[in-house]
Amino acid sequence: MTKEIYRNADAARGFTLIINPLASKDKSWTPQQDSILNDANFAQAKATISSWHGYKMTPLVSLSELAAEADVASLHYKDEGSRFGLGSFKALGGAYAVARLLQREVETCLGVPVSMQDIVSGAHADLVSKITVCCATDGNHGRSVAWGAQTFGCRCVIFIHATVSEGRKTAIEAYGAEVRRCDGNYDDSVREAQETATREGWFVVSDTSYPGYMEVPKDVMQGYELMAAEAFDQSVVPPTHIFIQTGVGGMAAAVAAQAKRRWGNDRPTIVLADPDLSACWLESFRAGKPTAVEGDLDTLMAGLACGEVSSLAWEILKDHGDAVMALPDEAAIEFMKRLANPKGDDTAVVAGESAVAGLAGLMAASTDKEARESLGLGPDSRVLVFGTEGDTDPELYKQIVGRDAAAVLEKSK
Repeated sequence: MTKEIYRNADAARGFTLIINPLASKDKSWTPQQDSILNDANFAQAKATISSWHGYKMTPLVSLSELAAEADVASLHYKDEGSRFGLGSFKALGGAYAVARLLQREVETCLGVPVSMQDIVSGAHADLVSKITVCCATDGNHGRSVAWGAQTFGCRCVIFIHATVSEGRKTAIEAYGAEVRRCDGNYDDSVREAQETATREGWFVVSDTSYPGYMEVPKDVMQGYELMAAEAFDQSVVPPTHIFIQTGVGGMAAAVAAQAKRRWGNDRPTIVLADPDLSACWLESFRAGKPTAVEGDLDTLMAGLACGEVSSLAWEILKDHGDAVMALPDEAAIEFMKRLANPKGDDTAVVAGESAVAGLAGLMAASTDKEARESLGLGPDSRVLVFGTEGDTDPELYKQIVGRDAAAVLEKSK
């Protein structure tokens, strides 16, 4: 029977927690999972991405005051706000998948192997310029795909749904992409992108997978693994717990995959976190199978406004995602402000609305005795969270926090 804990005494700290009955730390890394994410393909992704101009490890920030508040030994926040100047971890996935797709298509056209360096250097610019890539996005993935298309020289069309902000639309257009707004929610825009690509002969570069579309999302996820590997390499000792926002699940699955392949049965406890208005992972763990949530999915945490789990991510997280939490939008607001206005010696961090669900999940669970016990949280726990975006919508960030990112960072100096 699925264990479920529901708390709603305080809107900002209310939560639903479900323990995934399918997962356990002693479950093996299966051949099917290894066909999705594996060491050889990760090595290729790492070598490629780390060779790009502007690559550097993003910081791993210690939040000792929040750790003390949560009554855990340590809390570290992987801050992706500076990644390649795009403001989020998505820069690792979408752009890499664009490069891999172009490499495959040029090889097919020429009938000979083509190196990644050939794509990066523009050696086949005439062929690449005739290719169009597209995707659906809540903002950050589309920006990464557009950046990759601009960098490597192909055409790009991005589909956004009804509630994506004008600020995020403009940010995508700044990388030379055509942006088309669709009716409906994120999942509707995914379908429209695929239908248009099929009709026009374009190539979808999506961070979610679905029947008939599996290969490109593997490249996206393989790029995401670099973020996890960096964080693990930067940690003095391995984390005991990872709290991570999920969305369709590609990023969380990449983190779980890197953790499982690195530490085996000693991997950390992995807790997923999502908005309560788009909690497809909570419904899926509750049902024991991928389960969609309906509606407009209109959450402040726009990057997590997804109603359907990725098929590839499910294959990994069903075994290696130990629990899931659903949290209200108020929690995101609280911890955006807390990170911008730290206590004690903690460093100020600029975190966007979709960056803090994992942190909010930890802080909510830490105040609840039953949740702590269910997740094995204690004074010796070492917690890692991933701050997956900075102020990717600067106007909204300023509206929520009360000042812009530059002012937040200046005050911390």
